[in-house]
Amino acid sequence: MTDNTRPYGASDRPEFLPAGEEPQGPPDGPPPPTGPYGMGPGWAPPPLYPVVPQREPRGPNIALYAALAVVIALVAGGLASWGTFLLTRSSSGIDPAYTLSTPTKQPTNRPPESVAGVAAKVLPSVVSLEVKGNSESGTGSGFVVKGGYIVTNNHVVAVAGQAGEIRIRYNDRTSSGARVVGRDPNSDIAVVKPDGTVRAPELPLGNSDGVVVGDPVIAVGSPLGLSGTVTTGIISSLNRPVEAGGSTGSDYALINAIQTDAAINPGNSGGPLVNAAGEVIGVNSAIATVGGSLLGQQSGSIGLGFAIPVNQVRRIAQELITTGTARTSRIGITIDQTYQGQGVRIATQTEGGAVPVTPGGPAAKAGLHAGDVILEVDGRPVSDSQELIVTIRSKAPGDQVRIKFRHDGEVRTATVTVGAAPAPNARPS
Repeated sequence: MTDNTRPYGASDRPEFLPAGEEPQGPPDGPPPPTGPYGMGPGWAPPPLYPVVPQREPRGPNIALYAALAVVIALVAGGLASWGTFLLTRSSSGIDPAYTLSTPTKQPTNRPPESVAGVAAKVLPSVVSLEVKGNSESGTGSGFVVKGGYIVTNNHVVAVAGQAGEIRIRYNDRTSSGARVVGRDPNSDIAVVKPDGTVRAPELPLGNSDGVVVGDPVIAVGSPLGLSGTVTTGIISSLNRPVEAGGSTGSDYALINAIQTDAAINPGNSGGPLVNAAGEVIGVNSAIATVGGSLLGQQSGSIGLGFAIPVNQVRRIAQELITTGTARTSRIGITIDQTYQGQGVRIATQTEGGAVPVTPGGPAAKAGLHAGDVILEVDGRPVSDSQELIVTIRSKAPGDQVRIKFRHDGEVRTATVTVGAAPAPNARPS
């Protein structure tokens, strides 16, 4: 039997169909496949396999290889160096080829307003004093002022007495002998004149009335004999009543001091306390201590140093140079040391030959009387006798002060012209 059928979808028409009619497909499902995978009428194509995405080709990781190469090189270099060291080291640790780098050249100039700049300007004018007496000796400091005179503390040169020896040592290592021109135990100021010509420059004097707490200061001197020592700090306080010089007798002094935290030690006495411009604002004279050392000597600086204000120093030094002595300011009263109340009370009766108020003296002329209580001087309260004494001594004879006082329960104010105690008979030693 002849098979007259053809695969569905052939391009020729079946000859057995009537003309004008199209062949009809299977009643259900898709048309049968025409490709080589066709398995007959009604068969579906084989399922598709999932397509696996292909990765793009990548080159080698250069950064990783570079990092590994660096690590390997460092480890290899370190191992090689260590191996070289082990093979070449000396058993004694000595390496004849060992050298250190040479220092770089640095400029030594400093700004004039810096501590180093001020110190460079001040140091040539500061001297060290070596003083010898019959049974005592010591060292101190001083500084050159106009005319080649040297200002220092009275307690520095007092040990020389009448027959002692004073040696001045300058910053340039030269030295000369010296003699006392005059000294004032009440202010702890002395003036010395070196033998021969003084080549050191004079140090300018400033104005101590213009300083305030917190101002920077520099102390220069010879603490413990170490000449040319510079320390720095600030002004810690003003108008401190301080005992300076000796503790008793003619060497005892009360000063209205400038307080500083710049390190001041024994041997700094007589040296200058200067401001940021290199001007003297005080003469270092005393330090506070908290006890003695194991050897019985004074302890060192604890940040409480005291200087005599330069305005008082200027007047005292000038009087010592011109007359050999200095006047002590006073207002002509005797203080009642037993009084414990507010202010300072004038004595109520004669004590040791001293009357409460000197007749015709400054206080008497201003209307103060025995038993009056002084409360303020120039608007500043006074709480004890030392405060009153140093306040008056810091004034020059002829200065006027406003004193507030209590008289018979009534508060009054008077203007007092400061006088001077009789000039002492002491002659330059």
